[in-house]
Amino acid sequence: MSRIIVAFFFLSCVVLTTRAEEPLNPPFGFRWNDPMSRVEAVLKGAKATIVKREKIENREVWTVEGLVHPGLKRTKFTFKGGALFGVELEYEYPDWSIERYNERMGEIRRYFDAKYGTGKLVSRTRDGDSDEVITTLVGYQWTIGATMLELFYFSAQRDQLVFRIISVDYKAL
Repeated sequence: MSRIIVAFFFLSCVVLTTRAEEPLNPPFGFRWNDPMSRVEAVLKGAKATIVKREKIENREVWTVEGLVHPGLKRTKFTFKGGALFGVELEYEYPDWSIERYNERMGEIRRYFDAKYGTGKLVSRTRDGDSDEVITTLVGYQWTIGATMLELFYFSAQRDQLVFRIISVDYKAL
């Protein structure tokens, strides 16, 4: 019996160590600190379009459309000192119900939980009256080494007008 307990403890440590050491890289094959020129070349090769470039404090943010991934509406690349610092994926599914958004949010969260450990709930709010826009924000966060991953669901609704988005945000710390 004690051998079984020791074996279970050993395997648990191996699994936890492996999970904790798995790096969190940005999507699309990029690496943290990739220069802007490399990111732009890859985007051009993928036939994606940089629709907006803006300076926000000491960072430059590119809004990109045309990257092929189901439901991906736009991607925001953030650069600090000319190097890749963050990537935010924004998913919109115009024909989906709130139930389908909730299912998808759960699927993504379970995937990240399995890969990086249980995420921390960082937001769960619902605001608004019947005369106003009703907003909902639910967010989870994983910190892996010197990187952070955030998953958010946001909706705004007034009568029949509805806006919903799922955001997956990769950040170097």
